[in-house]
Amino acid sequence: MSLGAIAPLLTMFLAEGVDDGRGWLPVVMVISLLSLGVAGWLTSYVLKQDTGTAQMQVISNAIKQGAEAFLKRQYQTITLWSAVLAVVIFLGYYFGKGDASLAWHTTAAFILGAICSGLAGFSGMFVSIRANIRTASAARTSLNKALQIALRGGAVTGLSVVALSLLGVGMLFYMFGGLDNPKEVPFQIVGFGFGASFVALFAQLGGGIYTKAADVGADLVGKVEAGIPEDDPRNPAVIADLVGDNVGDCAGRGADLFESTAAENIGAMILGVVLFQHYGLKGILFPLVARAFGIIASIVGLMIVKTREDEDPMHALNRGFYVTTLLAMAGFYVAVHQLLDNNLWFFAAGVVGIVTSFLFVFITQYYTEYRFRPVRSIAEASRTGAATNIITGFAVGLECTALPVLTISVALLLSYYFGLQAQPGGGLFGTAIATMGMLSTAAYILAMDTFGPITDNAGGIIEMSGQPEDVRARTDRLDSVGNTTKALTKGYAIGSAALAAFLLFSAYMDEVANLTKQAFHVVNIGDVPVFVGALLGAMLVFLFSALAIKAVGKAAYSVINEVRRQFKENPGIMAGTSQPDYGTCVDIVTRGALKAMVLPALLAVSSPVIVGVVFKYVRFEGSSPLAGAEAVAAFLMVGTITGILMATMMNNGGGAWDNAKKFIETGQFGGKRSDAHKAAVVGDTVGDPFKDTAGPSLHVLIKLLSTITLVAAPLFI
Repeated sequence: MSLGAIAPLLTMFLAEGVDDGRGWLPVVMVISLLSLGVAGWLTSYVLKQDTGTAQMQVISNAIKQGAEAFLKRQYQTITLWSAVLAVVIFLGYYFGKGDASLAWHTTAAFILGAICSGLAGFSGMFVSIRANIRTASAARTSLNKALQIALRGGAVTGLSVVALSLLGVGMLFYMFGGLDNPKEVPFQIVGFGFGASFVALFAQLGGGIYTKAADVGADLVGKVEAGIPEDDPRNPAVIADLVGDNVGDCAGRGADLFESTAAENIGAMILGVVLFQHYGLKGILFPLVARAFGIIASIVGLMIVKTREDEDPMHALNRGFYVTTLLAMAGFYVAVHQLLDNNLWFFAAGVVGIVTSFLFVFITQYYTEYRFRPVRSIAEASRTGAATNIITGFAVGLECTALPVLTISVALLLSYYFGLQAQPGGGLFGTAIATMGMLSTAAYILAMDTFGPITDNAGGIIEMSGQPEDVRARTDRLDSVGNTTKALTKGYAIGSAALAAFLLFSAYMDEVANLTKQAFHVVNIGDVPVFVGALLGAMLVFLFSALAIKAVGKAAYSVINEVRRQFKENPGIMAGTSQPDYGTCVDIVTRGALKAMVLPALLAVSSPVIVGVVFKYVRFEGSSPLAGAEAVAAFLMVGTITGILMATMMNNGGGAWDNAKKFIETGQFGGKRSDAHKAAVVGDTVGDPFKDTAGPSLHVLIKLLSTITLVAAPLFI
């Protein structure tokens, strides 16, 4: 579609419905379609680049085949369980509440959310497993060219995720009659967020188990026992490790942030219903419009990124992020001006969200970069062995929860206050707008996140294909930046999840009030069933994390034994005279991840429903008639708080362990192959399932609990 064709189309839409807000929905849809068009153009740009030498292509093809095989088998499992759950949702609404219309609407929304979430994950990995070799090839001649290919490859994920989220929510809102019945339809499309969360949990959990089982196996036998470098072609687990970067950090994270944007869009629309008498349809569509303007800002920021050959590539990425943020703030102001009657208090709430995202980035940098005290303290502790490394690293992980919690607390208080100043009763909507502000740069952030595994793979391809040292030096610089961006985006993800958790909890309270036609603002924690619900919510976080980490340990055990077997039975591998069997390790972690991801995912889905249904019928004298709904509210509230703290500890603690190892590899405390380095590798392997499996999966769990309680709320009443 050409710009010339779009201009009159937008003019027509705005002319027909800008006053009452109806014209803004088509604007959102057009911007989303344009963004998908830009993602398609970026895909074409990446695929046109040079694919390097024949040896580089052999390695790249092995990574691509392994990633595609895993994703195919994973999506078969996800499709099966999604179909089963869709049937359960339909029967639950149809027979449980006797509402055929709501049953069809919720089930259709769930299926569309699941499909879009799957597409978001697939689109990210499709490009990343093709951008890696092109980045590696470009690095042979130009740092800037390699940087741009990797970032634009990552941008396909970022733009696709946010655009698909907007398209899915916007289409459902229109198809379910939202323009004519805007106060009811937001409650009918909550299934979209649940479908997105359900698929994201499987994708993130399965991908996280895969990537860290392969990584731990490759590191412990390769680095510690055999003393060979990272990405050495003699390591039988190295291809599985490189595949894991894609299925965990690309496909998994893509689905994760898709469900974040989808769930938060729907939650904010539900809260917009509360202010319908003041802003009408405009208040409900505001989250979609603000997010659409954020996509435009991200496109501009992505396209201006370039670096000099002697410059730190992180500076170029930061420039793009700053431009994106400024343009997103400008777009946010336009949205407030047009849809919220230029209420600057609401704009201030959005600014709070944007500032919060910056603070989370800085806090994450402080705890995960080796320029600062926390990481250096872990590295120093490595001098006395693995035990002191682990003790110090765990202490850093616990410590790093304080500043994020204080930041979120201040952000919630400020945005709530600004919302009240903007409009009586608008406090909760103020917190929703802060969440929108924090996520306004989501497309750019996700592009930086996917940049990480692309550059990691590129470095592996260069190492395994025996390219010159100066080429490896370029990819090492990009890989170092990629490790930083991955750590920063985890901080951003948990920060947005924390803000969104309160938004979605408030949406659940509004959903119950809407269903019962009575106020539902207070949850009595002194009521025994409610207290038990809260206790179970906290327990779920610990049990879920345990299952995820144990799954990594079990799969890694099999990989370690396989690598040891190959080294023992085929001495030619270490001598460089024969090829290791990469395929066996890939198959081991594929089977292990797919098998292990089911139990924790089903536990997460079933727990809040069981709590709500049981306490709906198990009451005591003096208990509230809404005991089931209150018990679920407590389950959701305490589970969310516990999940935020646990995820922060695991993400930052794991990142600190990782970078303590990298700090020693720069030559500190004896450098590579020293006793301190071996201790740091052990600490890093402890942190791996923390930061790349359990931690990121908890982001999804937090929002899954919110979306499933929104969907299942009628069953608790």
